[in-house]
Amino acid sequence: MIGAGHLPFFYMSLDQLYSKLTVKSNAKLALVVLDGLGDIATKEQGFLTPLEAAHTPNLDGLAKEGAQGRMIPVAPGITPGSGPGHLGLFGYDPIEYQVGRGVIEALGLGVDLKPGDIAARANFCTLDPNGIVTDRRAGRIATKVTEELCALLSRKVKKVGDAEVFIKAGTGHRFVVIFRGPGLEGPLTDADPNREGLPVPDVQPTDPNSAGQRKAAELVGQFRKLALPVIAAKKPANGFLLRGIAHQPALPTFEERYGLRPACLAVYPMYKGLAQLAGMKKIEGPKTIAEQFQRYLAEYDNFNYFFIHFKYTDMYGEDGNFEAKKKAIEEFDAALPILLQKRPDVLAITGDHSTPCPVKGHSWHPQPVLLVSALSGWDKLDRFTETGANLGSLGVFESKYLIRLMQANARMFDKFGA
Repeated sequence: MIGAGHLPFFYMSLDQLYSKLTVKSNAKLALVVLDGLGDIATKEQGFLTPLEAAHTPNLDGLAKEGAQGRMIPVAPGITPGSGPGHLGLFGYDPIEYQVGRGVIEALGLGVDLKPGDIAARANFCTLDPNGIVTDRRAGRIATKVTEELCALLSRKVKKVGDAEVFIKAGTGHRFVVIFRGPGLEGPLTDADPNREGLPVPDVQPTDPNSAGQRKAAELVGQFRKLALPVIAAKKPANGFLLRGIAHQPALPTFEERYGLRPACLAVYPMYKGLAQLAGMKKIEGPKTIAEQFQRYLAEYDNFNYFFIHFKYTDMYGEDGNFEAKKKAIEEFDAALPILLQKRPDVLAITGDHSTPCPVKGHSWHPQPVLLVSALSGWDKLDRFTETGANLGSLGVFESKYLIRLMQANARMFDKFGA
């Protein structure tokens, strides 16, 4: 009989096996994420995706010497949020590690979350006189307007019940709300119908037996009743939506899992928060993809893993704007030679999910991925596109394995078995 702590080698979990096989390396790895990159071809779009229609000579040059494939963010048919999409790219099983968007956004904005805090990702919206959502993003109001509205709410609503309330503006129409008080627990359902034409639902506990969740749901409901009248006369932002209402979970750090010193170059708070949750160093300052690549060059010797995030492909996909998404890809491609001045040993370019223009939102379609290294193999494809990715040697795989493929291409794994 085998005693506890003496299980045979083949009883190891897959993560334990990867850890056991990991060897130290000086290789440089970079994950470049064009958010929502994947799309679908329709007759109305000339049977092309924005990636296929875009002029991308630099991506195509990399495609000629790399391997392509498609990645499933969570599981077949499941449409992921940005949190699960990115956690999968970082190698964390998004089903095992579920993180509320509020926590991610709060961390990205530099909020010092305390144990027991409940964080909600929020955005201003437009409501009609009957409380129906007519615009979920209030016309994408400017950051300055959001800052003014958040300052107003912060002055008027400082406490709800026995909980303190903290409100902090983000980018564009986005902000976060933090509830700090005894006995609070998440996650809760969203106060967001997730589409126009519907009223804002009340939040509910995801576990009705949780006293902490019931109390948190009551507090959030009270907050909405106090806060909505404060901005009711504002135009176009006379309402707000709350989602990802949760507390901060514990995650093993990226460096613990992979033996890599990671850095994050992102503009939007949510993606900084995701990186911080995984223990990555947030590098502040750059606002454009060209500036992000320039900062990568400056920080090249300080880290051996870089996560670089580009938002606009997702934004224009959600707007259903094919031409704008195509131009965003071309803008990214034009800046790519900056990164290639110090080309990493392993470079992965992909999306966290697909945001097809016909869908005007995230979808379940596998996103394309391009992997380039001295050992990635050459698929001999002329372009990096969804069509090319369907033919690539990487095949279709779950995105949580991308980091493992990157490690393998960096020769970070010893041989398994005799």
